[in-house]
Amino acid sequence: MSNNVNGEHLPLERRPLGKTGETLSMIGMGGIVVMGMEQPKANAIIAEAIDRGVNYFDVAPSYGDGEAEEKLGPGLAGKRDGVFLACKTGRRDKQGAAEELERSLKRLRTDHFDLYQMHGLTSVDEVRQALGPGGAIETFLSAREKGQVRFLGFSAHSADAAILAMNSFPFDTILFPFNWVCWSQGNFGPQVMDVAREKGVGLLALKAMAHTNWKEGAERNYSKCWYQPVSDPILGARALRFTLSLPITAAIPPGEESLFRLALDTAKSFKPMTSGEMEGLLSEAKGVEPIFRSAA
Repeated sequence: MSNNVNGEHLPLERRPLGKTGETLSMIGMGGIVVMGMEQPKANAIIAEAIDRGVNYFDVAPSYGDGEAEEKLGPGLAGKRDGVFLACKTGRRDKQGAAEELERSLKRLRTDHFDLYQMHGLTSVDEVRQALGPGGAIETFLSAREKGQVRFLGFSAHSADAAILAMNSFPFDTILFPFNWVCWSQGNFGPQVMDVAREKGVGLLALKAMAHTNWKEGAERNYSKCWYQPVSDPILGARALRFTLSLPITAAIPPGEESLFRLALDTAKSFKPMTSGEMEGLLSEAKGVEPIFRSAA
């Protein structure tokens, strides 16, 4: 589906989120974007994002040791009811997750999150701990009963951890690196997407515009990216189009302001890639080291 009708650009396309009944803008805004900004500038870019059709915001307490939450909260003042706000916890135990949840709610000046996620599951042991007795899942379920969170999800950087999590608990969403190089060169993503679609789990994407790992000694001219993003705007747009052409709901671009704006511009006139275009992009990834690989 294109957002271009009679030559005029419409607001960002919105897509259904799994079985939740919610629809999200195909581009979300990550809280990392506002890190390092003075509050007035943070407020302005948040307002601009909403004006351009973004209704999905995602943040975590680990971003800037809480700075992203502290900036995003005031920036969403008066706008909270119109957005879908997602937050995370990196804690795997019940008490730790409860403490982070309460602190995040205060920083973001809200009484609830639309989506609360286990942040960055990286091993099957972490999944077992988080979903076991005394694990973070107990806080998640309690918070949902209290109305502090509406939907439950997780993000993961491991295909094995992601699949185990989906097979062990009926999560509403998964936030995962669906990326062209990882897909092509790391066999990383297809197996996760298959399980998520089978279970009706809402698919959210990270790292769509990632390229490879930083080379040793390379100038890291994108300070908010631990990986090397695609710097060429044409290739960056193609990388994002690849991810948006998959059956996902939305993608969170890198936290760099310039790349966030490139993502908004790309999505504004989005047209799904043809199979030929996708195959061409995947072939261009040959020989590029992916930032994630499947363990298999």
